[in-house]
Amino acid sequence: MAVSGAAGGGPAGGRLALATLARLPVTSRPLVRPGEVAAGIVHLGLGAFHRAHQAVYTEEAIAAGGGDWGIVAVAPRRRQLVDALAAQDGLFSVTQRDGAGAATRVVGSVAEVRHAPSDPGRVVELLADPRTRVVTLTVTEKAYLLDPATGALRADGRLRAELTGRAGPATVPGLLVAGLAARARADAGPVALVSCDNLPANGRRLRDAVEQALALAGPGAAGVAGWAKANVTFPGTMVDRIVPATTPATLAAAQAALGLSDLAAVAAEPYRQWVIEDDFPAGRPEWEAAGAILTHDAGPYERLKLRCLNGVHSALAYLGALAGCETIADALALPGLPAVLERFVADEVAPSVDPPGGVSVVGYGRSVLARFANPAIAHRTRQVAMDGSQKLPQRILDTMADRRAAGAAPRWAALVVAAWMRFVTGFDDAGQPLPLDDPLAGEIRAALAGAGGGRNGGSPAAIAGALLRLEQVFSPDLAADPVVRELVGQWLADLTRHGVAGTLAGVGADR
Repeated sequence: MAVSGAAGGGPAGGRLALATLARLPVTSRPLVRPGEVAAGIVHLGLGAFHRAHQAVYTEEAIAAGGGDWGIVAVAPRRRQLVDALAAQDGLFSVTQRDGAGAATRVVGSVAEVRHAPSDPGRVVELLADPRTRVVTLTVTEKAYLLDPATGALRADGRLRAELTGRAGPATVPGLLVAGLAARARADAGPVALVSCDNLPANGRRLRDAVEQALALAGPGAAGVAGWAKANVTFPGTMVDRIVPATTPATLAAAQAALGLSDLAAVAAEPYRQWVIEDDFPAGRPEWEAAGAILTHDAGPYERLKLRCLNGVHSALAYLGALAGCETIADALALPGLPAVLERFVADEVAPSVDPPGGVSVVGYGRSVLARFANPAIAHRTRQVAMDGSQKLPQRILDTMADRRAAGAAPRWAALVVAAWMRFVTGFDDAGQPLPLDDPLAGEIRAALAGAGGGRNGGSPAAIAGALLRLEQVFSPDLAADPVVRELVGQWLADLTRHGVAGTLAGVGADR
């Protein structure tokens, strides 16, 4: 498959494209060239993480083991990146950065790029193509349209219209159902649908979203549902790499390293991990040759990462943003915060997870803090803080619930919840505005208004009580737990009165 578009544009140094590959430093050239490897994977989600993670693993797997496993990368929403990649023949660079320096390499595993909103029919055709044997996704939690508390599909009028054919497919469930229906009609062979999002049991959740969507598609989809049960698998995965959003500095660094302009460049830390349940009915790339872990159960890896790495990440994001820290590394430099996070991992995360064999939760937590301290990765606190209502349940609240079930008081998890509550009131410790970029923004604002919340109104107790009643975020048992309510309320009062710096300064060993 060829990439839609042609090379062109860029500054005097030229633009990254197939025609300019010979001008790259030898160590920066791609391992495979777009156009030389046919596509076998459709990927939904064209963001920085996919480009720095699955696309890199897949290119290395093709280089090591061969196979027609090029990627057709589909943008579910924005077109800008599609146009940039099309102009570069699907090529882009990944710059690995740490305190010791940087290394930049161009990746060539993307064979084609598509924009779903402007051409959903073509995306459905790709999903139904027998040459497509694997479909991967990095679309973030909210795109699955599953209620985080109940797991029910949020089937509004628009989605129901998609699923019943009264409107073209526009959502992720709508595209997948349309693609599977076309695939079933054509008897195009089995396929694996692989979630690569930070969700607990992400394979099961993707299966739930698809099965619920098929159930809403009406009597005509009954045959499709039966076909899917026999021909579609949903391998679970765990993905890990710190990939901050691309900035002008990212593009400038790529151009300096390559001698060419790359408008789709990404930067990332050197560390990466991909754990994959090996359930692929039509084959897969040799991802293990690129360092991926193939297993029968990704659950232990996933729970450790979600509760430890992602939980610590969210803690740094909310506490750091409130303290005025621009990046995660800046937040980790706040006096007292590393010690608090070490206590969170040791006292609350470690007793709540059964790690993979040979892995120490406390040791893993220390490695996480070392990675987050990387000054070369400017991961913005406000970016990590986005979509908190979707992230808190699996990153923090599951740990909190497990500790309460064991009779323990999850004080450090409660601090993170309180920090999120302070964050969503909309102002940091210096009175500067904070953004609320969240699928439940309307519900959160309504809860705050009912509590008199905001910059100058609403007591911490009233705000905590109002937000705890958000059933889309907090389970009824957790919200009603007097220990949880007291801990969260106390921390929120401290953060409100003393700010993050004052609260951390007041944290004693016996708190």
